[in-house]
Amino acid sequence: MYMDSIADQAFDEKAAEHASPCHFWCNLTQTVVGQDDRPAHKESCNSSRRCFED
Repeated sequence: MYMDSIADQAFDEKAAEHASPCHFWCNLTQTVVGQDDRPAHKESCNSSRRCFED
């Protein structure tokens, strides 16, 4: 996974306040965005999206 920072800086307490604790990945596109060009996330990947598969 590519990170645009040094690992020690990315995981320090100050950075963690503004970071999501998880990284979400679309199984269809194999990237962080779905086929509809919206971010992959557990809250937004649902049946309201045309690319959603159960």
